[in-house]
Amino acid sequence: MKELTINEIIIATGAQMIATGDMAAALERTVSHVTQDSREVGANSLFVPLKGTVRDGHTFIPQCFEKGAVCFSEKVLAPQNGGILLLVPDARQALLDLAKYYRNLFPIPFVGITGSVGKTTTKDMIASVLSQKYDTLWTLGNYNNDIGVPLTLFRLEEHHQAAVIEMGMNHFGEIALLSGIVRPDMGVISNVGVAHIENLGSREGILRAKCELFSGMQKDGVAILNGDNDMLQTMAGKLSQRTVWFGLEGKRDFYADEIEQMGLEKTACVIHTPKGSISVEIPVPGRHMVLNALSAAAVGQEMGLSLEEIKAGIEGFQPTKNRMNVMCGGNGITILNDVYNANPVSMKASLDILANAEGRKVAILGFMGELGEFAQAFHQEVGAYAAEKGVDLLFCIGGYNEAMAEGAKKGGLEQVYCFEGQEALWETGLPLLQRGDTVLVKASRSVGLEKTVEKIQGVN
Repeated sequence: MKELTINEIIIATGAQMIATGDMAAALERTVSHVTQDSREVGANSLFVPLKGTVRDGHTFIPQCFEKGAVCFSEKVLAPQNGGILLLVPDARQALLDLAKYYRNLFPIPFVGITGSVGKTTTKDMIASVLSQKYDTLWTLGNYNNDIGVPLTLFRLEEHHQAAVIEMGMNHFGEIALLSGIVRPDMGVISNVGVAHIENLGSREGILRAKCELFSGMQKDGVAILNGDNDMLQTMAGKLSQRTVWFGLEGKRDFYADEIEQMGLEKTACVIHTPKGSISVEIPVPGRHMVLNALSAAAVGQEMGLSLEEIKAGIEGFQPTKNRMNVMCGGNGITILNDVYNANPVSMKASLDILANAEGRKVAILGFMGELGEFAQAFHQEVGAYAAEKGVDLLFCIGGYNEAMAEGAKKGGLEQVYCFEGQEALWETGLPLLQRGDTVLVKASRSVGLEKTVEKIQGVN
């Protein structure tokens, strides 16, 4: 992080400084680290005390002062040990205001990414491509909300030449807020599905929320959209920004053909662009990964990368942990570890990959959250799809497990088992696994199925 003076922070946030000693010197003091985690605080840190459901970060301000840190605060507290207190009405808002100020210090291209499914993989692949030419910063992990995006921006350094920022949301207005801070030059929407439909009411509502991405963009920005998605297709001619389309259905600006699944390891295809074509081997399985590669190719070409650089970036892509990681255990069981999150669209995409496996196909599928009144029907639909894709053995775990099992059985899948929790699955389900099985493990993040992945690795 570039150093910021206390005076700059006050200008950005409207904070009132409370300090001891020379006030002029205090205004010139600098920070080069911003965090909401008191355990990470050092003398050069700005601590942001956020209020959670369990703890209020303000209780940690005294120990941050012991380390000589600067602290935002919504309460008047006496600074100790050379610390400085910056009094603000709302610490969370101050974090956002400061992030907006800090982003404006970097005259580099920013790419904003959102979508119902696959936005993290899309972000990682775009970052891999851009890194072939530019020193690129990108969002790590799930830092895609109104806390994570600011903290990501504070990782920008003088040497960075481009930034790829993922933006998530659960409600209307969230992406508009983030886009106004990031001010992306390019905005990518991977798709519009049914994730968060409980809060947004309909797919039309989800589309509207995702398209808030373009509210923070300049009129000369570029919108890069999935032309195969029925909802995004309705945006043709409606955006003030120039639109670039990618997809598999029809010859879009960026499209692919000759798609070949190379077992559970790779997906081969030919990518066609306005400036030529390239053959690539995407180092992860799944037809849907071709769409991610197309979006990365579109961003790369818009930012001046050659076809060779785009190819190198796609083939050098490494997926984030717990997102379709193929794990081969010493017990002869292959695990498709996709436990990071789940919704009906991503569940089906993962089942498509499982269908390419040799030997018995086993699926451990869990609860999908934020589906509201549609939850029963969507869980049934996923169960039916598992049967359709030839799954041999299905374990349904957590909420709506019976609905998922019902859909599978109606589809003709005979070996279906339901479990309320993971412990029961471990005790009576996992012993049914055999050497040579390929096991897909997937559910919403709240289920915590990474524990089951560890258990499978220990099955003999």
